[in-house]
Amino acid sequence: MIARLTGILAETTADHAVLDVAGVGYLVQASARTLAAIGPIGGQVMLFTEMQVREDAMILFGFGSAGERDWFRLLTSVQGVGGRVALAILSVLAPDELVRAIGSGDKAMVARANGVGPKLAMRIVNELKDKTGGLVIGPAGGGAPVAAGSAAADALSALANLGFRPADANAAVAAAEEELGAGATLDAMVRLALRKAAR
Repeated sequence: MIARLTGILAETTADHAVLDVAGVGYLVQASARTLAAIGPIGGQVMLFTEMQVREDAMILFGFGSAGERDWFRLLTSVQGVGGRVALAILSVLAPDELVRAIGSGDKAMVARANGVGPKLAMRIVNELKDKTGGLVIGPAGGGAPVAAGSAAADALSALANLGFRPADANAAVAAAEEELGAGATLDAMVRLALRKAAR
């Protein structure tokens, strides 16, 4: 299983990017939000990834943050939501907006995504309500992917690996980054984020 990729951004299109990792080009499907945030062609990029294996294909999906990847996993756990539909949802709704939409039962907000009709939107809201009902939305709410390879991205990954829920981790890291500034070290960011998440 490929958990993340770090390499040179070779190309981007409306729905995917190609990362050159040690001479191998990985085609990674991604949300419009992630593709807009990963930077210019030729730049160094780190993406969290999720691989789906089907009878006819192996598809790699890429994310600008561990929180976005966690939401992708949640969304694809709903019957009828495949990888492309999950990316369509993540393209139009940031994680904090998803928490709000699902928490308030707002199926119309979820149905804004391409390929999501009213029935599927209702199923998403109903099935994920229990899984996200206790999530806390922080000041930044994890609205946009953090810069690839940044201390914030690594801090998000660290909190996710410690078992924190996506919105909790996003809120804690956003609060820590706001307090420490963008130039903070990973160690300082993780320590402060852990203190904020424990409150």
